[in-house]
Amino acid sequence: MGLSWMAWTWPTAAFFTFILLALVTMGVWEWRSPGGNPRRGVLGLDTTRGDRLFITLLGSAFIFLGWLGVMGTPLWGALIISIIYGVSVFRWV
Repeated sequence: MGLSWMAWTWPTAAFFTFILLALVTMGVWEWRSPGGNPRRGVLGLDTTRGDRLFITLLGSAFIFLGWLGVMGTPLWGALIISIIYGVSVFRWV
């Protein structure tokens, strides 16, 4: 049967590779520097590192979908906005 029914392209593979690397990086970060104690951010939420990663991934998905709906391709602008958004979430949320 295989995976031939899936539309595996380089961007799709890069996306899933990034998700895997993000999870591994977060695991190594927690192992090397335990203490992902909740932190109260600008939104008034108590978040841990994992929460901030989830918020970043979810928000980035909406940024990309919004970009596709309004601007179409290429997605470089959405990528830049998502990186800025991710850094901001980890810094202030």
